[in-house]
Amino acid sequence: MILVVSTSLNPESCSRVLARHALDQLKTTGQQADWLDLQDLELPFCNASSCYNHPNVGKVAKQIADAKCVLMACPIYNFDVGAAAKNLVELTGRNSWSEKVVGFLLSAGGLGSYMSVMPFANSLMLDFRCLIIPRFVYTTSEGVSGENLVGDGLAERIDELNQRAIQLIR
Repeated sequence: MILVVSTSLNPESCSRVLARHALDQLKTTGQQADWLDLQDLELPFCNASSCYNHPNVGKVAKQIADAKCVLMACPIYNFDVGAAAKNLVELTGRNSWSEKVVGFLLSAGGLGSYMSVMPFANSLMLDFRCLIIPRFVYTTSEGVSGENLVGDGLAERIDELNQRAIQLIR
């Protein structure tokens, strides 16, 4: 099963549109896929203490643990993934993330931040031995209009990411 995670907390999120498109494409191919949207549930800030007892932490930790692949849709802020994505990993940790296939759908304010996911990807690789799909989907806000993909080749790049994820989990 592939889990598509939208990590943006912005109601007008471009990365969420990428995630929805990825999920829809997966389902049309008959691939078992699930959805996790951080806007839809309350998660505490990781404080390395009582935060792990929050009922939603256990729920999302199991959802991630049950997936063979996680496609993370993240906004890029200040040359890094948004804090909600990092918080999710910190809350769920090794028992959920170990040896997962992980892909990225990214949205940023400009074209120059396309490599900004690398510190986050490196952390997943080194801390949890995740296999990172090296084909990232990256766009600026100009690639999305409302709920539609308008960026040149964007739908095709999402499909390529999905196909690579399916190939790797088989």
